Amino acid sequence: MTDQATNKKQRTIAWVILAAVAVLVIWLSLPYGMRHHAMAGDNFDRHHGADGMGHDLHNMPGLQGRDATDEESAELAVMFRNFNKITRSVTNLPNGITTVTHSEDSDVMDVLVSHVSGMINRVEEGRDPQINIQSRTLDILFERRDRIETDIDVTDDGIVVTQTSDDAEVVAALQKHAGEVSAMADRGMQAVHQMMMQGH
Repeated sequence: MTDQATNKKQRTIAWVILAAVAVLVIWLSLPYGMRHHAMAGDNFDRHHGADGMGHDLHNMPGLQGRDATDEESAELAVMFRNFNKITRSVTNLPNGITTVTHSEDSDVMDVLVSHVSGMINRVEEGRDPQINIQSRTLDILFERRDRIETDIDVTDDGIVVTQTSDDAEVVAALQKHAGEVSAMADRGMQAVHQMMMQGH
């Protein structure tokens, strides 16, 4: 083989390696949930619906997680199927948030109380469920859980949660996540799709 042919072969190998590295970097930059769908061979239209609202509303595979129980995934499914029965308000505080979440449907309200209290317990214990569609905003809340003070109460207005912190980054994450949850209560899976496409 001539020197020219050898050099050409080496350049080709180098380009292949560079392309593989670029693909790996792009892959690792994707949110966990999007990587999960790709690894599972999922088809976006099959699970999400061509109108951006579907997300396989019967089985909802996106609501499963590495450390989520079947009951927790089922609760999420109830909330997404009934998002139009849920009302929610958020008050941003200088050091955190107060949220009030309510449903006139008693079954949905029971699920809301169970889910909210269960997730707060998970954060306090550092047990990240890693739900497939989970926002990356939750990462810092699990990592710095010892910097969060939480008060939870169930009233006639709904389940009231106040969370505060002396860590400015945690406060920002609390407020951002509260907004994300409100978007899901307003628009269901459509809000999830928008967040995933924006790189959450």
